[in-house]
Amino acid sequence: MSDPARLPAAEPPARTDFIRNIVREDLASGRHGHINTRFPPEPNGYLHLGHAKSICLNFGIAAEFGGHCNLRFDDTNPEKEDLEYVEAIKEDVRWLGFAWHELRHASDYFEVLYLAAEQLIRDGQAFVCDLSAEEVRQYRGSLTEPGRESPYRKRSVEENLDLFRRMRAGEFADGARTLRAKIDMTSGNINLRDPALYRIKKVSHQATGDAWPIYPMYDYAHALSDAIEGITHSLCTLEFEDHRPLYDWCVDQVRLHERPELLKPLTDRGLPFEAAKPRQIEFSRLNLNYTVMSKRKLLALVNDKLIAGWDDPRMPTLQGIRRRGVPPEALHLLAERVGISKQNSVIDFSVFEGCIREVLDAKAERRMAVIDPVKVTITNLPENHRESLAFSNHPKDESKGQREVPFSDALWIEREDFMETPVKGFHRLVPGGEVRLRGAGILRCDEVIKNGDAIVELRCTLDPESRPGMEGANRKVKGTIHWVCAHAGVDAEIRLYDRLFAVENPDSEDDGKSYRDQLNPESIRIVKGVVEPAAAGLARESAVQFERLGYFATDRHDHKPERPVFNRVVALRDSWAAKGA
Repeated sequence: MSDPARLPAAEPPARTDFIRNIVREDLASGRHGHINTRFPPEPNGYLHLGHAKSICLNFGIAAEFGGHCNLRFDDTNPEKEDLEYVEAIKEDVRWLGFAWHELRHASDYFEVLYLAAEQLIRDGQAFVCDLSAEEVRQYRGSLTEPGRESPYRKRSVEENLDLFRRMRAGEFADGARTLRAKIDMTSGNINLRDPALYRIKKVSHQATGDAWPIYPMYDYAHALSDAIEGITHSLCTLEFEDHRPLYDWCVDQVRLHERPELLKPLTDRGLPFEAAKPRQIEFSRLNLNYTVMSKRKLLALVNDKLIAGWDDPRMPTLQGIRRRGVPPEALHLLAERVGISKQNSVIDFSVFEGCIREVLDAKAERRMAVIDPVKVTITNLPENHRESLAFSNHPKDESKGQREVPFSDALWIEREDFMETPVKGFHRLVPGGEVRLRGAGILRCDEVIKNGDAIVELRCTLDPESRPGMEGANRKVKGTIHWVCAHAGVDAEIRLYDRLFAVENPDSEDDGKSYRDQLNPESIRIVKGVVEPAAAGLARESAVQFERLGYFATDRHDHKPERPVFNRVVALRDSWAAKGA
């Protein structure tokens, strides 16, 4: 019989969902010899929690099946795009632990997209239209009525080529003309009713400057960019399901994988390409209650100074989540726990918070802090008493070692750990009562010093026989409280963050209130606390569990060892469930 200790570790079960099953079938059938995916954000804002699911899916599937994933910026709308967003997006992807195969931009392909548009004109599949935007809407029809063909739809190939080239030369004013696909104005899918492929927009581009007075539309540029890069599986959220026929039309009509001459601008610049026919697959987006993820609404919160900025730790942006102290592993766990499906649903915010707790419980070292301090003087210790007590850094992980915690005759404890007139069931410190000081012994409260109604000091005695290693160390008392040495503790700013919105669905305006009216007034509370020296000395972006208080992290911008700043990442337990939320 073999020795169980020598058996190889079991392989984790392969993840299964409808997208991974499609990928496996495509590989098994020989449709694809390898897997290429991409994450294609538009650089017009900061990434948020919803993007994290897409990032984990696209990079994750590429890694699982031995393929690669590109990061591509769909920069076809220069009016709303900025290099600030580009750099933030790259930083966010790296923070989540992913490395892209190639960094690409839709603007890398502008010349190819233009040549492909000319080819569509020559093939009789596109025309230059002079209708205004309002007229296009009138001609488009509705869900119940077919559209009408543009009076310019029958222009000759020669006229269309001439007009399109003059558009390219900057001859016409913004909005004067568009290049439209020639598909089907009676289609039940409005996206196929001769959609625009190019519009005139004389706006400087972050990458190409003023080289282009015309820009491709998203659907056209996105589909052909996927084709150029050899993307095998174009994974996107469900709102693009109705756009898939147009995506396929663009890929099938241009046939880049059959027309290498259209790719000459890339080969001339030495840019690699693979040119294949991609397959678009849609999945449900990540929706969480108690939050909004509309870029427009988040921008309004920033512009109206209702929050401190895009990286405000209450924001659902990845920059805000990171600054709060959420570990990237929690977002991976959330994406895995939510799963991949075709069914839109709203995930309770507590699921996300549970993922944070699960990750931080395993990795965060323990420290002691007091956020609402009241002074304790131990009268049976000398005034100059100083010692160090050994504390484990993590009760479940011995490899994290121990630290020395200063202890003296003067301590800080939490104000809520003392009650002068105790209620039934209160098992912490009371006048004449005993409580265990974490790792130090049993404390008895002998005297309460007050200034008016305010308690300013508790005079106590420490049972010497209950000290660590003494015979009475295991004597039973009902309560255990934490503390910080008053002589060695470091004053700290502690920011107590909570959910940004007070209601489950802040997007709903059923009661006449907008999302601005639904902000949680308790979403941030700043207090002055005291932390042990080993907490103050942590580097920025270090997560800890403050014993009995919750998970906290040093602020990535403001924290300094001599002036520590901690953000509450999440409480130890779900307080919202207790509220009946």
